[in-house]
Amino acid sequence: MPLLHIVILAVVQGITEFLPISSSGHLILAWHSFDAIGMNGIEQAEQDRLTLDIAVHVGTLLAVCCYAWREIGQMLGGLGRLAVGRWTPGARLAVMIVVGTLPLILVGGLFKDQISTHLRSTAVIGWATIGFGVLLFVADRSAMTLRRIDHMTFRSGILIGLAQVLALIPGTSRSGITMTAARFLGFERVEAARFSLLLAIPAILGAGTLAGCDLYASGNLKLGYEALIGGVMAFVVALVSILLMVGWLRHASFTPFVIYRILLGGVLLWWVYAV
Repeated sequence: MPLLHIVILAVVQGITEFLPISSSGHLILAWHSFDAIGMNGIEQAEQDRLTLDIAVHVGTLLAVCCYAWREIGQMLGGLGRLAVGRWTPGARLAVMIVVGTLPLILVGGLFKDQISTHLRSTAVIGWATIGFGVLLFVADRSAMTLRRIDHMTFRSGILIGLAQVLALIPGTSRSGITMTAARFLGFERVEAARFSLLLAIPAILGAGTLAGCDLYASGNLKLGYEALIGGVMAFVVALVSILLMVGWLRHASFTPFVIYRILLGGVLLWWVYAV
């Protein structure tokens, strides 16, 4: 695959993975665009595309781990203390992440094939991009801003986890829907983003594991320079995107992301129904 295409995919993944604008939707659209315009050299076997997809997801996983290293250390230490019967804030946060992840694992595991077969159309991405963007706007404007991650309860963790299941629909945005749920529950914008980032760690690990199993089943396990370049670029772009997003949310709202989603969804639906 030409270097330009690798760069495009890595940048798209890095920017969109943690912003509330849907990484899966953007990646699907990127591949559709490559195929539609017949770019030279883009004809890739499914295994090669899968390899690159895994690489960019690993890059973004390392980025969020670098950003959230304190919370990760706190959770690991908390789990160690929990093993000897001590309930600490770190253990509590780790349990909340597990509670918030279980619904996605269960539904994703049961319906992965149906979702990949029936929900990857441009029309679905367009409608989901607009609909869940508007929902984010409503949550951001109507919810009170009182709660921090320290105030997370089992009920809140489960509700955010159930909302995360909707991210299996391309165009929804895993980060977007979890931030939306957290805002509806009264969490501050930065706190909603922080919890969403922590939830991304098991979500990306799970998606990467499933993709890795598919790659193993295909018998094609080679990792060349394409995967390395894609992973490194996705890591750098994702880390910068996280820092910029959190910095923005300390002083402003989700409105720019909502506007972008509505414009993008409108263009996609125009493309589907008018062209």
